[in-house]
Amino acid sequence: MLYQVSKAAKYYGAETVFEDCNFEIRGTEKIAIVGRNGCGKTTFLRCMCGEENFDRGTVSRQNGTVIGYLAQKVLEHDERTVEEELMTIYDHVFDVQKQMHELEEQMAQDVNEKILNQYARLQEEFEAAGGYNWESEMKTVFSKFGFDLSDLKKKIGEFSGGQKTRIAFVRLLLSKPDILLLDEPTNHLDLGAIEWLEGYVKNYPRAVVIVSHDRMFLDRVADCVVDMEYGKMKRYTGNYSSFTVQKENDLERIQQAYERQQKDIQRLQALIEKFRYKKNKAAFAQSKIKYLERMDKIELEKADSKTFHAKFTPAIKGGDRVLETEKLKIGYSSVLCEITMAMRRGDRIGVIGDNGTGKSTFVKTLMGLVAPLGGSFLYGHQIEVGYFDQQLAQFSTGKTVLEELWDENPELDRTQVRSVLGQFLFSADDVFKTVDVLSGGEKVRLSLAKLLLKHSNLLILDEPTNHLDIPGKEALEESLKDFTGSILFVSHDRYFINQLATSLLILDETGAHFFNGTYQEYTDSKKEEQAAAVSSVMKKAEPAKEKKRLSPEGRRRRIAYIEKEITDKENALEEAQNLRFDPVYYEDYKKLNELEEKIENLQTDIAKLMDEWEELSEE
Repeated sequence: MLYQVSKAAKYYGAETVFEDCNFEIRGTEKIAIVGRNGCGKTTFLRCMCGEENFDRGTVSRQNGTVIGYLAQKVLEHDERTVEEELMTIYDHVFDVQKQMHELEEQMAQDVNEKILNQYARLQEEFEAAGGYNWESEMKTVFSKFGFDLSDLKKKIGEFSGGQKTRIAFVRLLLSKPDILLLDEPTNHLDLGAIEWLEGYVKNYPRAVVIVSHDRMFLDRVADCVVDMEYGKMKRYTGNYSSFTVQKENDLERIQQAYERQQKDIQRLQALIEKFRYKKNKAAFAQSKIKYLERMDKIELEKADSKTFHAKFTPAIKGGDRVLETEKLKIGYSSVLCEITMAMRRGDRIGVIGDNGTGKSTFVKTLMGLVAPLGGSFLYGHQIEVGYFDQQLAQFSTGKTVLEELWDENPELDRTQVRSVLGQFLFSADDVFKTVDVLSGGEKVRLSLAKLLLKHSNLLILDEPTNHLDIPGKEALEESLKDFTGSILFVSHDRYFINQLATSLLILDETGAHFFNGTYQEYTDSKKEEQAAAVSSVMKKAEPAKEKKRLSPEGRRRRIAYIEKEITDKENALEEAQNLRFDPVYYEDYKKLNELEEKIENLQTDIAKLMDEWEELSEE
């Protein structure tokens, strides 16, 4: 057992965050902790890594186990360059390297068995710690998080808060702790970075605990899900989709068992009442009373199924032609992309692409918030637009929730306004909260309530699922699926995109591309294209020629030639492998990569020559 906590509890004053929670990590498990916003997931991770303490519970873990967590303030040295900050991870590597250099200087003067053994041990330690590829690894991970390699030379203080978080994430991954704690790791990442991170986490050679609302990420990474609900934890084997099925089956099975037991209890109570006052049946009644007292009563598990329910309805149908763009150039000082597209009534178009390709700029241009740099766009007849902006949704005012909605819809009476707010989970005293104190998810729900009352027939949504927990995302999906108008939306949530989009507008460095199909169909088509490209390359390769059968003398000459080639290549291989220890190579990741490629090619050539030598020798 790598880590275990039993009967863990955490309280904030009189409030119980979680209680009697049991949690364990075995080997290299990838564990997802899921639950509603505010259920205590992040607090649990903070207690695991020592940023906070469990108020009660027993914690045990293997000696020397290192836990890594992406804390809020991990980069405190703004004056350091990014490279200097990341290189602190490799202090041990540099220390071993220094010892190796010292031994090399000694060996230049005097070589003995003790020094050679010591050098060999250090060499193994250096290689195991990534001494030959640390720089290459650092630059690869850094670039995968959307940074240019030139950013390594910049000071940390020059970056924004979101960029600092990503740099801290890079630092955490490179440090390779025994238990990696990730809290919403896909936030602020584009689709390409998320897909790369999936592969990294899935193949991470140690344990990972993930808190995330990204269902597709959890499906592809997690092999175990821990459900956190009402301050309790329950463990399920499998990914997120498997967990949802298992949980539903559990609740259904417990409900059925509860109903059967209740019927049995009612029958026994009826028998007791019927016979308890009859002299000749009193003993029988007493036995049934004792049986009832001993019975292990089934309690229904509480399931927090509370979520918002909204029905978006257009006031008017609108024309069949919803939106058309003709060579629409979007951007600020320079053109990011040129888009030509046509949208028809009922279309649900998902706009996807990496950060910086112009997704949000596109919808802002359509809303008149950013001027186009060329081309045109036109809305159809009687098209009324409702707009959701991820940034505007995080507004802050001194108004109450009730006032905020009512002021924008004065034609409604108090009952109607409260009814709409109730659909979005603002009930009782919640409507008198000021907007300033609302959480991110509550502000999104309030913005969606405003959008619902506009009764638009075209919804333009920019990252509508940000700040929503999984039940909130699922509720929004269901609401929008039933919408009879048209939807154009930007999102990084692949599960949400796949559930909602009937077609995709893909923005990338080559321009804008339209795909008529779901996100799953799009990813399948990409895989097919990649497979076709590989197949095409294979077909273009020179077809294997029928081998000309050599005479006995020809075979002998060919064998002699191959033996010489093998010897020459083995010598070249040994020389190349020795160069790994040369500072000229291991201090320059580009040269080291070229050297590794040369070593791999030599090994491949030797293997092919050996195969031919064996075949000719048998003949």
